[in-house]
Amino acid sequence: MASTIVGLDFGRGVIRAAEVMGAGSARPTLVRYHQIAVPSTALDRGEVLEKETIVAALRQLWTQAGFKTRKVIVGVGNARVLVRELSVPRMPMNRIRETLPFQVQDVLPVPVNEALLDFYPVAETEEDGNPVIQGLLVAAIKAGVLATVEAVEAAKLEPVDVDLIPFALSRALLSGPTARGSVALVHIGAETTIVTIAVDGVPRFVRIVQNGGDDINRALVSRLSMDEFQAEQIKRRFGLSTQGAGPELRPAFEVIYEATGDLVVAIRNTLSFYLSSRAGATVERIFLSGGGAELNGFATALADATRIPVRAPSPLEQLAIARTVDPDQFASGSSGVPVTVGLTLGSKA
Repeated sequence: MASTIVGLDFGRGVIRAAEVMGAGSARPTLVRYHQIAVPSTALDRGEVLEKETIVAALRQLWTQAGFKTRKVIVGVGNARVLVRELSVPRMPMNRIRETLPFQVQDVLPVPVNEALLDFYPVAETEEDGNPVIQGLLVAAIKAGVLATVEAVEAAKLEPVDVDLIPFALSRALLSGPTARGSVALVHIGAETTIVTIAVDGVPRFVRIVQNGGDDINRALVSRLSMDEFQAEQIKRRFGLSTQGAGPELRPAFEVIYEATGDLVVAIRNTLSFYLSSRAGATVERIFLSGGGAELNGFATALADATRIPVRAPSPLEQLAIARTVDPDQFASGSSGVPVTVGLTLGSKA
């Protein structure tokens, strides 16, 4: 049997994992997918807060899912990850990475020694007659990443790489005809929304917006004194649609419209910034992913606000699904599958 590797995603109160065979091939195969809930006190915004709780959860996850490998790729992409465009003099990649600390301190919100830095090359061109490489600077708060990696290692797993979630989503959802042209991939998580703009499948712009699907729940709880379960049920059942609802839910809809409007405006402003800061730039269509994107009526609201066609991409068109995949786990975790699978794609497993 060919070797496999697991993509590991730490969300808000949940750990998701996908085991993929032939991840670097033209037709990779998902062989197992599983997710496990953890207390929000132990894992919040993708960061490990209680190491021993997460270690125990990872061990339980491996036992329940029956993963056949301990090699993992860990995803990062929370509010403490910065992605910015950067042009550097043309040189080998190892030299670019060595010189990053001396080039980027002014754009970092923390001292350079507190951040993990990487560079994602996009294109080679010339600036003022000199050859340069245009790309994306990735800066993550070191303490958060190391805490996650330490928990993974303590669970007797082998982290072979740490990858950025926006890149993983691009690999998973933008392939073949889907990738052509300029596409905005909007991934709505519980706490944050990731906006990635790719041209012919290559990410050119990434922003992590501080709005997510749970903003609606928190607004319902704080303003209408609902409990969390009731807020989630109303959000899931109705979203932005009042069909079938009684007049007693009018206050709830007002709160949902307002919280959703804040998210739509944040996405629209992000796209506007991209378009206004680049001469001739376009966004031809928007693809939605993530649990928050399933809100009833959201795609229409975003299309109305941006005047750009919005839809969900065909999920993982290049992926084969093995019979060993638990259908219940796959269905319940469908919004998390692209991240975990995307983390593995392009690896040599």
